Amino acid sequence: MHIPDGFLDAKTWVGLDIVSFGALVMAIRKTRHHLGERQIPLMGVMAAFIFAAQMINFPVAGGTSGHFMGGFLAAMLLGPLTAVPIMAVVLIVQCLVFQDGGLTALGANIFNMGVIGSMAGYYLYRGISRFSSNSRFQSFSIFIAAWFSIVLSAGMCALELGASGIVPVRIALPAMTGIHAIIGIGEGIITVLVLSFVAKIRPDLLDIQKA
Repeated sequence: MHIPDGFLDAKTWVGLDIVSFGALVMAIRKTRHHLGERQIPLMGVMAAFIFAAQMINFPVAGGTSGHFMGGFLAAMLLGPLTAVPIMAVVLIVQCLVFQDGGLTALGANIFNMGVIGSMAGYYLYRGISRFSSNSRFQSFSIFIAAWFSIVLSAGMCALELGASGIVPVRIALPAMTGIHAIIGIGEGIITVLVLSFVAKIRPDLLDIQKA
């Protein structure tokens, strides 16, 4: 889902640079006032975990591969706004050090995976989880929200490619969302497992994002 250089036209990547920069500034301003001693170290740990997890690819259909995104997981542990700078740091390092995603497309990648991937999944989970407090239903809600965060991010990527004239939206959208619907299953399973593990050993961490 990391868009490389040359795949977005100037109007698209410049516009998304502006949007992502604005979202990042807003997120930092909103979160810095309530970040405490527990949150700041966990932000670093979360960024390192997501960075490492994204380096591990798993095979999907058609000889392609996918990887964990992690925006929704960060939002669940630290809140959706705090997840935005965490994902931005991960994506910036990947771009500058590993050339994973283009420099001109950095704003688009931050928007897709950092802003949309973190916030959309989180608020979907908040909406679904209100229907029941049953633990199995909560796990189901987490899985669906994590899956949705991947598919929606992929859909945004397809729309950006279509807007840039690289490939028609009618082709890009079903192709991107279709393959990422499969990748999203892995995202959902990993997210449920990680949050279940955290709930067992450090349940207090699940309350940090509410602070």
